Amino acid sequence: MNVAVYCRTISRADLPVVQRMLELLHRRRCGIFLHRRFYECVASDFPLPDSAQPFASHADICDHVDYLFSLGGDGTLLDTLTLVRDRNIPVAGINLGRLGFLANIGKDEIEATIDALMEGTYVMDRRSLLELVTNKPLFDGVSFALNDITLHKKDTSSMILIHAYLNGQFLNSYFADGLIVATPTGSTGYSLSCGGPIVMPTSENIILTPIAPHNLNVRPLVLSDDSVLSFEVEGRSGEYYCTLDSRTETLNASVQIAVKKCGFSMTLIRLRDHHFLDTLRRKLMWGADVRR
Repeated sequence: MNVAVYCRTISRADLPVVQRMLELLHRRRCGIFLHRRFYECVASDFPLPDSAQPFASHADICDHVDYLFSLGGDGTLLDTLTLVRDRNIPVAGINLGRLGFLANIGKDEIEATIDALMEGTYVMDRRSLLELVTNKPLFDGVSFALNDITLHKKDTSSMILIHAYLNGQFLNSYFADGLIVATPTGSTGYSLSCGGPIVMPTSENIILTPIAPHNLNVRPLVLSDDSVLSFEVEGRSGEYYCTLDSRTETLNASVQIAVKKCGFSMTLIRLRDHHFLDTLRRKLMWGADVRR
């Protein structure tokens, strides 16, 4: 079994956790691939197992890795999509951050997770993705997102006007700070913060949520995920931001934009005793009664 490990940054307090994880993988004769920056960071703090080697990109691991460990928070896990892409490499999110909604495996569950991978006793959650289709190359060709694709004003004052079309038919014009197109997975992220609904991860939907709209009667909309959305954006500055999860590019009116469900999905590893509804209650305080 070969395992890749990705981490943005690591605190000194979490170094023993990483060292223990690598020792466990090495004892089980696993091949270990560490993202290069992470490899260089931890190599200066403790000796790495002989089986550990660095990797730099998707191309270095796509044909060699069975699983990928994400060490950090939800943002770190979102980064891993650019590494696994369409290779269907399952990702285990180890929470070293704050909320850990997607990365919901605790530090104390690392050994149990490795055992589950060795024994095949884990659950694979397949999560749908969104694809950005444009008339110009963007995002280095990695034009898909796990959580959401957003259009957002660039300056700090003027709103933008977004004309939205659903399957070629005019839907609405949003005069707002921006617009979020979210997957069911992303329904508990930015979309939720802007008043969007919580959608079960296995639902076959796309959620359209305006960001601070200047229309009192504009509400989030839940669509079938076989829908194709296209947009035209107007604004005083002539430019606006487009984001795919945590990645951002600046666009202008010359870029034609469409969003649709991606042709492949991402697989997240879940331990058998972890469930979405439990996570909702624990992490987002869903249904919590503060009077008690």
